[in-house]
Amino acid sequence: MVKRTIYPPVWLLLGLTAIFTCNEYLSGPRFTSLSGQVLGGVFIITGLWLLVSAGGLFSRAKTGVIPFSNVSALVTEGVYRYTRNPMYLGMSLVLLGCAVTVGASTALLVPPLFVVIIWLRFIAPEEAMLRDIFPDQFAAYCARVRRWI
Repeated sequence: MVKRTIYPPVWLLLGLTAIFTCNEYLSGPRFTSLSGQVLGGVFIITGLWLLVSAGGLFSRAKTGVIPFSNVSALVTEGVYRYTRNPMYLGMSLVLLGCAVTVGASTALLVPPLFVVIIWLRFIAPEEAMLRDIFPDQFAAYCARVRRWI
């Protein structure tokens, strides 16, 4: 298994840094409005709520929140009834909200890039690991819950 030294929250911080760098130095065409600010705020709040909610479910299940470590339970309740990756979805929404809020068109490239990186480095390998640890449970879970929304 590949050793991952840069965990998802660090990728989130790198994404936020990229968004604010784009805003300051490479903004491209700008789009700013009150509705954009409100929409961006809604994305950010929703993303933070998903992160906190999903993290709390991991704590209650007494399983590791750090990818690929201490997996002792398959969490399928709460927000996990609607998305298999609420933490990654939450981080993506925070990035999208920040990109919309700053109003720099180039910043909108960061959230999709984050999703690709997270999918390649974490989601695909985590799903393979969960298939090995919980073969029947995880297959049934995947059949009823979508990866993102």
